[in-house]
Parts: sequence; C-alpha cells; structure tokens
Amino acid sequence: MGIKVIYEDKNVLVIDKPAGIVVYPPTSADSASVAETTSAKGAATAGKEEKTLIDYLLEKYPVLKNVGKVPRYGIAHRLDKDTSGILLVAKNNKSLIFLQKQFKKGEIEKKYIALAVGKIEESKGEINTLIGRSPKNGTKQKVYLPLETSLKRKRKAITKYKVTQRLKGYTLLEIIPKTGRKHQIRCHLVYLGHPIAGDKIYGFKNQPCPKELDRQFLHASFLKIKLPNGKDKEFISELPEDLRKILNNLKSKQ
Repeated sequence: MGIKVIYEDKNVLVIDKPAGIVVYPPTSADSASVAETTSAKGAATAGKEEKTLIDYLLEKYPVLKNVGKVPRYGIAHRLDKDTSGILLVAKNNKSLIFLQKQFKKGEIEKKYIALAVGKIEESKGEINTLIGRSPKNGTKQKVYLPLETSLKRKRKAITKYKVTQRLKGYTLLEIIPKTGRKHQIRCHLVYLGHPIAGDKIYGFKNQPCPKELDRQFLHASFLKIKLPNGKDKEFISELPEDLRKILNNLKSKQ
C-alpha cells in the first residue's frame, strides 16, 4: 500500500491516511476483550492477517521501532479505521513527547469534514458532554450527563461544528474537536440526533445513506501544530475521491 506523506523532517511524519485501514492493533486499553500478543519485531497481532498502518510505516521507517511503546510506536494520535485524513507520527521519543503534550493541553487545532444525516437547523453549535464506554456495547462510546450516576472513567468532551452546506436529506459540517476522545465526533453527532452518513456502528437503524457510500463520511482535513523545530505549521488534506463523488452526486440532486 502506498502511504501518502504530506510532510516529513527529521522529527515528524505527517501522513494522509486512507480509509479502510486500522492505524495500529487494539490494546487492552482500547477493548477489554482484546488479548494482545504483539512481538517486539512488529506491530501485527498474533494470528491477525490484516496489516495495520503502523505495519506499513515500520517497513518504510524501521527507526519507528525505537519510538514509543508497542503497538503504537510513534503514532501521536489516532483515526478510526474508516476515517481518512491527517495523521501525525513522531520519528523519535523526544518528538513524540513534545507532540503528545500539545494534544493533552488542547493546543493543536484540528478540523474535520463530516456529512450528517438530516437537516441541522442551527448554523453552528457546541456539544459539551461527558463521554465513556457504553455499558451495552464495549466497542462504542456513550454520552453521559453530569448528573448521571456511575460517572467513573467518564471524560469531558467538547465538539464545535459549523454548517457549510445543506443538501437534500443531509448536512455538510466543519467539525472542530476541542478534546480528543475515542469516537468523539461520531458519538456527539448521534447525541445531536444527526449521525454521520454511512456510520455502521453509531448510525440509527434504517437511517438513509447516499448511494455508493460504503464507509462513514468523516475526513480529517486540517491540522495546525507547533513542530519540535519550533515552527508553527498547518497541514491540509483534500477530501478524497470517494467522498467527493458522494458529495457531487448529492449536489446534483439539489
């Protein structure tokens, strides 16, 4: 698989991740039901045939084996399997710590493009909740309100959104997550009552889906960060062809 590199220096890789590939194998922290038996030589899970993004990166950049911990290595953050777009990778431990501190402090600006099901009336808004693992489905996250009981391991999550276009049956959004919780955007849009089009896990039963859309319409399009060399940089990833085609088809029906 050819992985597109948006930017590279001695400290950092900026990858344009394609949809349909897992970034790194799940750890015990990702799912209690997953038993990790990762070897020191690679990131592939024992008995798992599907290669992950980090597997491909390790082939091209073997230096990453010395960065971070197995199986994440130098991956500074994550994108879901069927989410495309900008992904940061550190090439040494000092850079990894530098990037992770920015994520933890909320100093990195990220923007996503999402197609939500239905018409969102407000031109912009903010979703501010707690998020934690769903008690009914361990692979999903759930929104919790502050007054709910059993708030152990629930974390604050804030997502800002702006409507960029209203289409027949759908709303195109620019999403700015102010925190970085697992499945945050997908979970928050469901809470709003407007799941991401094509989302097979969080989508409502029998919700409409644009023809030929075979994954969630979610793309990490923009990232602004201070690099370890001290320079502020902005990175842009254009909407991939599969999502552009869906969008053009919807626009033609307006």
